[in-house]
Amino acid sequence: MESELTFDSLVQSIRQVHDQLAAQAGRAVNISLTLRNWLIGLYIAEYKLRGADRAKYGEKLLALLSKELRKHHISSTGRRQLYNYLSFYRVFPEIVRTVSAQSKYLLPTAIVSDKEKVRTVSAQLKVPPEKLINTLSYSHLELFVVLDDSLKRAFYEIECIRGNWSVRELKRQIASLYYERSGLSNNKKKLAELVRSGAEASEPKLAVRDPYIFEFLGLKSKDVMSESDLEDQLLDKLQEFLLELGHGFCFEARQKRILIGHTHNFVDLVFYHRILKCHVLVELKLKDFSHENIGQLNTYVTWYQKNMATDGDNPPVGILLCTQKDHTLVEYALAGMDNHLFVSKYQLELPKKEEMQRFIEEQIKEVGDGE
Repeated sequence: MESELTFDSLVQSIRQVHDQLAAQAGRAVNISLTLRNWLIGLYIAEYKLRGADRAKYGEKLLALLSKELRKHHISSTGRRQLYNYLSFYRVFPEIVRTVSAQSKYLLPTAIVSDKEKVRTVSAQLKVPPEKLINTLSYSHLELFVVLDDSLKRAFYEIECIRGNWSVRELKRQIASLYYERSGLSNNKKKLAELVRSGAEASEPKLAVRDPYIFEFLGLKSKDVMSESDLEDQLLDKLQEFLLELGHGFCFEARQKRILIGHTHNFVDLVFYHRILKCHVLVELKLKDFSHENIGQLNTYVTWYQKNMATDGDNPPVGILLCTQKDHTLVEYALAGMDNHLFVSKYQLELPKKEEMQRFIEEQIKEVGDGE
């Protein structure tokens, strides 16, 4: 007997259809992105090996190639990213097996005909390339590339797939030397159980938040990176508030992506202050203050000072807002400022802590009452 169709079951059926097909779409986009990056690495490797005019470019090849590709609005093709794609291809040449019959035309002729080399390499793998491509995001695979030991790489591939780790969890396990600890452990099974019980799992529906994926799709950071509707609304209000102060704030970016080492980070709001002649970075955290938050902001400020400041610019400043329902804490990150007169000048021109606290708390109450 068929179960009775009710309104609740209708809602549940639609949710199930949406979740499953959204997850399928996310996986399909991720596979395409991963293959795109691998193919870029393949073409660069082939050019470096067989390019008729390769000697003309030499060590400047990636920098010049990046400049040219950006003219064509091809996303994620900075010099370092191109180098990463080249490394990705060299570490995983067997991914050629995952290129579908319909996409074989994308491969250079030399690679299509060189099947023996691919078969020899793939025979040494513990994880089939099809499994890697269909299970993990490119951001996962990029973390494997930097591991210089093939056994260590295979260990993390297996554990990551088995535990369905998020990218953040994979980073954490590598940083905690899980592979080395496992090698020294007398009870490897018990250690593995402990790790898996506390691991953060990856959610397929959040795959589109991967910075590579949303750039590949032509989306802006703001479209996908906000952690909540409340945060998004507060950032809108905060952006307007700072621009209306009339103290020289000029808006530059929202969810500004910066690459520190191999890690992508996002600064909530970036302004340039024309009176202070410096960048002002704003981070909003919908949680209690922690030293980790101010440390993160200080890292952003230091990075901006090193990579974005131009001649005549003063050191950047960071503003951290940590908030709960009825309390807001404002902290400033003043990287490299040991001159008290200089610090005083910044404090004079920037909004007062009390002013920002009062504004944010009013906005939280207003947004909360409207929900």
